[in-house]
Amino acid sequence: MNPRIAALEKLVGGPRDGALLRFSLGNEYLKAGALEQAAAAFQAAVEQDPNYSAAWKALGNALSKTGRQSQALAAYKSGISIAQARGDIQAAKEMSVFANRLAKNSTDGFQD
Repeated sequence: MNPRIAALEKLVGGPRDGALLRFSLGNEYLKAGALEQAAAAFQAAVEQDPNYSAAWKALGNALSKTGRQSQALAAYKSGISIAQARGDIQAAKEMSVFANRLAKNSTDGFQD
């Protein structure tokens, strides 16, 4: 196992567990190509901090890479709303671009 992943996994469930830890763990899983684990870690991050727009973006990315396009679109849509509400315009724009690309290749569509 990747030593970074192992080190982060040891912190899960402890006093330092939180959205940032789960986000970091998700990024390490993504780098390692463990897409399902990455998606689960990012999902945990947004559950712990629903206002974490970077985690929403990463969740959409991971879900898209696992082939779950409709779930990825839903994650991006939630992330866009959160980012706009927080004034994180750049994150909202990035997620809008990713969502629109997915929508073009999907029969599910996307409503902004």
